[in-house]
Amino acid sequence: MSRDTERPVTAVLGPTNTGKTHLAVERLCGHSSGMIGFPLRLLAREVYDRVVRIKGANQVALITGEEKIVPKDARWFLCTAESMPLDRDLAFVGIDEAQLGADPERGHVFTDRILRARGREETMILGSEALRPMLKALVPGIDILNRPRFSTLSYAGARKISRLPKRSAIVAFSAEEVYAVAEMLRRLRGGAAVVMGALSPRTRNAQVAMFQAGEVDYLVATDAIGMGLNMDVAHVAFASLDKFDGHRQRRLTVAEMAQIAGRAGRHQRDGTFGALVEEGPGAFTPEEVLAIEEHRFPRLDFLYWRDGDPDMASIDALVASLEARPTERVLRAAPQATDLAILKRLAEEDWVRDRVRSPAMVRRLWAAAGLPDFRKLGVDPHARFAGRVFGHLSEGNGHIPHTWFAEEIARLDNVAGDVETLAGRIAAARSWAYIANRPDWLADPAHWAGRAAAVEERLSDALHLSLTQRFVDKRTTMLLRQIGADKGALPVTIGPEGEVMVEEHAIGRLDGFRFTVAADARHGDKRLLLAAAERRLGDERARRGEALATAAETALAIDDNGPPAILWNGLKVAGLATGPSLARPRLTLDRALDCLDRGLQARVRARLEYWMAGQIQQRLPGLVALDAAQRDPSATPPLRAVAAALVGAGGIVARSGIDAAVDSLDAAARKRLRAVGVTIGALDLFDPRLLKPGPARWRRMLIAAQAGHAPGAAPPDGATVLARGAPGATLADGFRPLGNQAVRVDLAERIARAAHEARAGRKPFAPDPALATSIGVTPETLARLMAALGFRMAPAREEHAQAGAPHWVWRGLTRAKVAPPPRDNAFAALAGLRSTHG
Repeated sequence: MSRDTERPVTAVLGPTNTGKTHLAVERLCGHSSGMIGFPLRLLAREVYDRVVRIKGANQVALITGEEKIVPKDARWFLCTAESMPLDRDLAFVGIDEAQLGADPERGHVFTDRILRARGREETMILGSEALRPMLKALVPGIDILNRPRFSTLSYAGARKISRLPKRSAIVAFSAEEVYAVAEMLRRLRGGAAVVMGALSPRTRNAQVAMFQAGEVDYLVATDAIGMGLNMDVAHVAFASLDKFDGHRQRRLTVAEMAQIAGRAGRHQRDGTFGALVEEGPGAFTPEEVLAIEEHRFPRLDFLYWRDGDPDMASIDALVASLEARPTERVLRAAPQATDLAILKRLAEEDWVRDRVRSPAMVRRLWAAAGLPDFRKLGVDPHARFAGRVFGHLSEGNGHIPHTWFAEEIARLDNVAGDVETLAGRIAAARSWAYIANRPDWLADPAHWAGRAAAVEERLSDALHLSLTQRFVDKRTTMLLRQIGADKGALPVTIGPEGEVMVEEHAIGRLDGFRFTVAADARHGDKRLLLAAAERRLGDERARRGEALATAAETALAIDDNGPPAILWNGLKVAGLATGPSLARPRLTLDRALDCLDRGLQARVRARLEYWMAGQIQQRLPGLVALDAAQRDPSATPPLRAVAAALVGAGGIVARSGIDAAVDSLDAAARKRLRAVGVTIGALDLFDPRLLKPGPARWRRMLIAAQAGHAPGAAPPDGATVLARGAPGATLADGFRPLGNQAVRVDLAERIARAAHEARAGRKPFAPDPALATSIGVTPETLARLMAALGFRMAPAREEHAQAGAPHWVWRGLTRAKVAPPPRDNAFAALAGLRSTHG
């Protein structure tokens, strides 16, 4: 259980919807190479597709048990936790959902990754806040960051299936329960998409796409959705609060409940959760509700452990290693997992022991025992299958016969049958895909991996079609035939979730001020449906407009995940565009508000502009004061010029570009700049408050609004030095590029101040490198900074101190001078004439 304590490890902990995985992917892509281990094949595939869009398919690898895509130039790896290649030297390593180290079945895998998986430059462990004491005990020197949830998660009470709001996910804990709930939704609400961990990525993505596109308004899923799969879910309803964990039926822990409930709400949109019953074992207790809403869960007091690098000298040595007790106080020996049970069962066979007489063959046996039981057959049937696989691996050329593989794949290549039959075939196909993706189990693994993948794709498409046919009711135009021609007489109602109903039939949805016709309406029917809802929608939109015109401060928020916008209760109501100055952006109402009359639109605009101005004054007071100074007629021209330059650059500007104006500032002007928070540095002018995360976010947003694009990548919070070219490593983000590094401007100024305090006139001196070293500045960067500050390196003959640290001599900053006009120009002649005749 040795751990590398030399390389820094960071933990990012918090509840769901805190952007932990998004942060890890950003850090992965910011390094020259890297790897993240995920708890689910589906999640690994989802992030793989995302990184491929950023880096290109030829540089990104996917490694799971059943799927391996490893280009020869691969530098970024997305894996399941079990499949992480720990022998690779990579700059970044991340471990997602690390609190699964407390899971009895797979926990030892995540604990091993926490202890042994390390990146050359950065390691990031993601998980629940409950993991904090374990990480402190197991990873000395770890830096733990906590991230709050982006949105609020609140309890909405119990609701029957027929009363569930649109965009709900109903969570069940067995395939039978999932199918039963989906069938009920088909009858009551028109249909549902189905997501289970056992589905292939292709089937799962097709089902989720149907939900995301609005073809169905409900999703029925197992607890697999709790592990970071991103879907636009507003409400999570629990069909039950009990699950079979492989050993017994038990109630979910509060942390498990929160992990699943946290899928409700996306980024800054709030979410809700609840149950389907008000009383009994399927209902939440008040204590559970409070803990979930406030994200307060018991801290973990142990993790499961098993030797991740066991002794392969013999079968008995291997079993002994796998059953060894941990030495750490906070670790507990893992319960016997399926692979160990299979290994011990095979070790009882005489023929197995006869063939396993070398460490290489022990490894082969252990690999065969690790073949996952995708079909959930149980230990005895699966041991027979694993034994047959090992039998082939331990005889002849050590390959599984291609005839056996081909026969089994051909038998599974059959798209006929119901949902359960197709799901069973996919599970069996996963076993053969796993075998094909072992590099030395088949004579031509690439060929057979392709065959297995093709069969799984065909079965996945058939399963998606079967699920859709079984659980989605493609409604006819019966509603329109009932409506007839008298549209004005129709009773149109708008539900609490924005659903627009005509005689209890959903005809569309009103999100904020935008009405969307029901997705299953034919093109020719949409005009009729719009006309039916027009009068009622007008009244409702006017009511909402009044509410927006008098909105409370807490109902409004800013959204900088894209072009800057203002949100009202999570809905975009306005955007920000180029205004008179960076501190005074122009507000543009969202086009959905065109439905309001002009008077109400003007009141809405006034309310939003007043809120925006107040937010900027509160968060960026220095920038507001500088904006006032640049427009102050009583201010001196140099002060107005400096203030305008600072406002235009967002409060941070290089001195070299405005040196003449800065040198012309009188004492009163300098005092006024200091009073509003501006530091006049040797290299830069800046407001130090703008370097803090909150003001920096607003500053980036205003710069983006002025430029007409989305905010750029932000530097990491608390960073002092960045690699040149890293996200945020520019002066516009508060970092001065110097050589291969970029130093935060306030720290560069601190080094400059220390250098000037250390020098004695123009005598050679050696600055104390301790300050630069503590900040993270390299000697090369320090030399460039000293040169930029007006120092030159002293020649050897001028150095009077002992050899070693370089000595510097003050030479003064070189200021750009304006050349005088030539004496023989027309204006000089005119001046001469005036002096002659004056």
